Amino acid sequence: MKPRIAVLGCGYWGSNHIRTLKALGALHAVSDVNPARAEGFASEQDCLAIEPEALFVRSDIDAIVMALPPQFHADMAVRAVQRGKDVLVEKPIALTVADAERSVKAAVDNGRVFMVGHVLRFHPAFETLKALIDNGELGEVRYIHSHRLGLGKFHTENDALWDLAPHDLSMILAITGTEPIEV
Repeated sequence: MKPRIAVLGCGYWGSNHIRTLKALGALHAVSDVNPARAEGFASEQDCLAIEPEALFVRSDIDAIVMALPPQFHADMAVRAVQRGKDVLVEKPIALTVADAERSVKAAVDNGRVFMVGHVLRFHPAFETLKALIDNGELGEVRYIHSHRLGLGKFHTENDALWDLAPHDLSMILAITGTEPIEV
């Protein structure tokens, strides 16, 4: 049985998740602080529109994709996993280390899947690179440099540190297999 997934947040990134989940046959509901926006997506995608507060207690929702402003990630993720929902949260995981750790702990304590949307880790080119490194075909990694060549559509409301750097850091951590000692 396919999971019944709800998307919380019907903005720019939420709309991407909505389309993808619909194509996968896993979109069950959408939710937004703007009920009219949620209703519009629900009508367009033939799914339910549910008030945000109701998502956490509905038994017909297995998982929630959280496409929210970062300041809401930790509190919403903790609420979801405490109520038995698996969670995919857009990056960054949280705005503080304490909130990130709180989110992870809540997921572990409640036996829930909790994942951050580091989509580039699953890109075929990155997976190939990682396999080549893991198999020793490229030798020892001594230096990693990250540079953005195509930023895509320019968003004045976005912050490169929170919107772009998490992808790079996620890939660096995957390649090295270690956590930073000092920042």
